Amino acid sequence: MEKEHVYDVYEKIAPHFSNTRYKPWPKVVEFLEGLEPGSLVADVGCGNGNYLGVNSKNLFMTGTDRSFNLIDICKQKDITFQTFVADSLKLPLRNACVDNVISIAVVHHFSTDSLRIKAISEFHRILRSGGKALIYVWAYEQEHKKFQQQDVFVKWNLQDTYTKGKKVNKKETKDGAAQEQTSFIGTAIKDDAKKTTVYHRYYHMFL
Repeated sequence: MEKEHVYDVYEKIAPHFSNTRYKPWPKVVEFLEGLEPGSLVADVGCGNGNYLGVNSKNLFMTGTDRSFNLIDICKQKDITFQTFVADSLKLPLRNACVDNVISIAVVHHFSTDSLRIKAISEFHRILRSGGKALIYVWAYEQEHKKFQQQDVFVKWNLQDTYTKGKKVNKKETKDGAAQEQTSFIGTAIKDDAKKTTVYHRYYHMFL
């Protein structure tokens, strides 16, 4: 599940995703600005590095992400960002080596309770005694969205301008027309009319 509907998808949509994530969330900024000067902070699942430059005069931050393409985007933003590719289920960091951890919109991408617990356990493992972790996940009850179940696939409409020169798999009917795919297994959906390719990301909505 994670490989097909999280890891592979983010590799494909990384530039488009980054262009929609240009502003840090205020509550995360507030958390980072309230940390003790000189703190070492790990941003696990740092994406395009939105938070790596927050309070940079007082914090030493390192970012990890499973996506090579998103880590590349971090470097393009600022060559001084300290980033590396890593699986948040098995971080290549020593025990109790950081003062704080943030993980923003990551844990909800794991498809089982055991994997979600394992990820959070890794955050705890790398935290020093007394350290703080800030974790954000999608909620089941949202003001502008209504979900029928906790485990869902959320569409990402990748614009064709981000896929030029790339081959896109497409499910078709017998007459060759594009058809809506409901199983979400193995292929993306090409929408020629809207000039987009639809990918489906797995989310677990937390109660």
